[in-house]
Amino acid sequence: MDQATLIAVGLPAALFLIMVGMGLTLTPKDFREVLVAPRATLYGLVAQILLLPMVGVGLALWLDLSPALAVGLVVIAACPGGTTSNLFAFLGRGDVALSIVLTVAASLITIVTLPMFTSWALGHFQDSERVLELPILRTIITLFVIILVPVILGMTLRHFRRDWAEKGEKMVSVFGLLVLVVVIALLLIDLGEEALVLLKQGGAAVILLNVVGLALGMLGGRLIGLDRPQAFTVAIELGIKNGTLGLMITLTLLQSEAMSVPAAVYGVLMFLFGFLMLGYSRVTGIGRPRTAT
Repeated sequence: MDQATLIAVGLPAALFLIMVGMGLTLTPKDFREVLVAPRATLYGLVAQILLLPMVGVGLALWLDLSPALAVGLVVIAACPGGTTSNLFAFLGRGDVALSIVLTVAASLITIVTLPMFTSWALGHFQDSERVLELPILRTIITLFVIILVPVILGMTLRHFRRDWAEKGEKMVSVFGLLVLVVVIALLLIDLGEEALVLLKQGGAAVILLNVVGLALGMLGGRLIGLDRPQAFTVAIELGIKNGTLGLMITLTLLQSEAMSVPAAVYGVLMFLFGFLMLGYSRVTGIGRPRTAT
């Protein structure tokens, strides 16, 4: 399998399996969190599907990014949280149920909002000499097939064979991380020296996007009255994104390696920031049984 085939076929297939893995962690009762803690859920969703994409647009304009990098930054900003965010929420003693609900709900909503933001970014940032359009209907169908369908499959498998689900869940999480590493490595190899230029241009934007996302979760969450574990969880959801989905959009639907750079860089740096958040959680005692507050 050559590199083009790996990206065009292997990446969507890998994402499908990763989303099955998410479904393996879910039961219908997990979705009751939407009603139990509506403030945290609603704020987390608004921040993911509306506020952070707007931040991405603002950063692209402020930093005067090239058209390709600007579109790529908006794409990754509009992507939902990734399945790894649930693991980080667990390790950081956050609200795991909230993390799962936010990941799944945002993934479903972005079936519509991600194509909208991407299409707008293409029209606003593109060079007039190069016309590139996002196939809206194809994108919606693709996202439906690789997000909603596998999640339902995973939940169904968990319902009938819980033992299989518990084993498969761990394997899929590792598989997802490996896929991300392989795709990023292939991108860097194919871009060659151009990768260094793009990394220098887009690195600052990606770092700022991640920092602002974490701040929206922690500071914004506390300002609206969320407790510390909930605010931490929203921050993790905003910081640990579905980088594989961002790569699939830019590489298979938009067919642009330059546009994929922000997603690739974000996919690496988000783990660094994620581990920093875990350190913050441990130092400050987020989620620790309350003997005193």
